[in-house]
Amino acid sequence: MARSMTAEERRHKVKHHYTPGYIVWTIFKYFSLVFISFWMVIPLYSCVVTSFKTDTEYNSTNVMTPPSDWLNFSNFADAFSKANMGVAFRNSGIILVCVLAGSIIIGTQIAYVLNRFKFPGNGLIRNLFTFAALLPGIAMQVATYEIMNNLHFINHLYGYIILSMGTDVISIYIYIQYFENISVALDESAIIDGASYHTIYWRILLPMLRPAIVTCIILKGATTYNEYYNANLYLQDKQKLCTVATSLYTFTGPMGSRYNLICAGVIISMLPALVVFIIFQNSIYNGIAAGAVKG
Repeated sequence: MARSMTAEERRHKVKHHYTPGYIVWTIFKYFSLVFISFWMVIPLYSCVVTSFKTDTEYNSTNVMTPPSDWLNFSNFADAFSKANMGVAFRNSGIILVCVLAGSIIIGTQIAYVLNRFKFPGNGLIRNLFTFAALLPGIAMQVATYEIMNNLHFINHLYGYIILSMGTDVISIYIYIQYFENISVALDESAIIDGASYHTIYWRILLPMLRPAIVTCIILKGATTYNEYYNANLYLQDKQKLCTVATSLYTFTGPMGSRYNLICAGVIISMLPALVVFIIFQNSIYNGIAAGAVKG
């Protein structure tokens, strides 16, 4: 049973907490948090303010000046229609679902093999994954473009999905780390009961990887949803194959950019992610927390 503090111990604790050094550190800590939060909110505030301004108002005021009419939603309607965002959301949704499903299956199976099976070259494969992560992606674009062109994957949605489905190294190591905390005794018990490796993976191990999968979905999903370079390079038909990221560049050009419509499009593109986060926030928090304590 825990012993309660005496009056003398409480006075000593209060005296220790309110020393000049403690007070200065507390002020600095909270000031830093407020200062950083302030600078992180400024771009979002500027984007929201700009999205409600007309062309004339945007050109005659600075980006921090509030709009004269907060109920002017014409920019949102123009951004959605002129940027073809309906098609963009459809394409991005298809890409996101297929890429996440494929990358989860590929990544977990790679991690399952590397963790559960010891064979010559196991360590080499792990080191090659680390080496691949050190290579800049832009340096391999010429070879990647040649492969995509020879396979006739350019300007096709399925080609871009296959290209994006490649599991990144971070996800593989997250899965491997989580596998290391799942006892091999589960596999052995299942094998004794007559289960195959395929059954062990699908029925036993994959459901137990839910926290790691949630973490990887957040990382991979955010990257895929906001990806612009490869989408712009390999999906060249900007009318039928546009994504959310590429559709916003409709309002840029050599004669100038309509930033009020761009900001409206940015707000529209943020809404689906915000809705998904609000709906699944408990699962996201629990998944990240559960994955963080493993190790």
